[in-house]
Amino acid sequence: MHVVILGCGVSGLSCGVRLLEAGHPVEIWARELPPHTTSDVAAAVWYPYHAFPQERVSAWAGRTLEVLRALAREPDTGVRSILGTELLLRPAPDPWWTPCVPGFRRATPAELLPDFVDGYVFEAPVIDMPRYLPYLLARFRRLGGSVLQREVRSLDEAWDVAPLVINCTGLGSRELLGDTSLFPIRGEVLRVEPLPLERFLFDEQDETRGMTYLIPRFQDCILGGTLVEGSWSLEPDPAQAEAILARAARLLPAGTRLHVLQHLVGLRPGRPSVRLELEQVGGRHVLHNYGHGGAGVTLSWGCAEEVVALAGQLAGGTALVGPAWNPSSTGRTHGT
Repeated sequence: MHVVILGCGVSGLSCGVRLLEAGHPVEIWARELPPHTTSDVAAAVWYPYHAFPQERVSAWAGRTLEVLRALAREPDTGVRSILGTELLLRPAPDPWWTPCVPGFRRATPAELLPDFVDGYVFEAPVIDMPRYLPYLLARFRRLGGSVLQREVRSLDEAWDVAPLVINCTGLGSRELLGDTSLFPIRGEVLRVEPLPLERFLFDEQDETRGMTYLIPRFQDCILGGTLVEGSWSLEPDPAQAEAILARAARLLPAGTRLHVLQHLVGLRPGRPSVRLELEQVGGRHVLHNYGHGGAGVTLSWGCAEEVVALAGQLAGGTALVGPAWNPSSTGRTHGT
């Protein structure tokens, strides 16, 4: 079945790879291509962040973790698995996603930094997006997929050439579909020169200063971050940069030099729930895969495989199709 995917970020590319592997002819249409997508700005480390509902997110995240760990064993993917520590200013129970992560454990006193009373340690893939997205794009093309850079204002444009459209437009679905439940979650990060870090570090409990994360990559380190719901601005804020640097310095040895290479801003596609469902509109079909919040990379392969399963059911005449969607609702998801 000929498929058109809308969107060339991590969700669109992951879906494209899996659909091609399943034997479907696939082309991607997108207004922006790597390195100019929202996915290019992602930090990124596997972590189910700001995505709902938990039960479905847990399954998608667990499957993606398996795939990313396998990719970390291959050269030139931009993925590697390293240990990380989440630092806690006050005791807290294990996070809900713990069952997804083999080897998860509480931090020992020696692994905690001053002022932190608890924490947990886990191994997770760190994804260097400037390497990973070109890897996915090349893999997609090697499998026979084609890419067309174009802006789409209506699903009808894609339906004119394909019976099935996969909608991976992220925040763009607000305008494309009129989905007003989507909202931007603005995030700012700094790309700095490599730091003497063997682990990624998270501190999300500091409500006064804000959240902090330090993610070492192959040739740089990402410092973050911010979370501002409802802001559409893509203009870097110098005050936020200074605040991020100050928070990061608290987690580093005294005197550590921080040399900023780049200040990046991205808009995460927030939504009350991820929308992954097959919709029928006048006898035509669109399979939605958007609204992943801050976990687009973390859910990418799990969601892509569910997309393939739904597409396969449609090709076989047994797909589960949701009712006509009301754009004023928060959306309802339908599994396989």
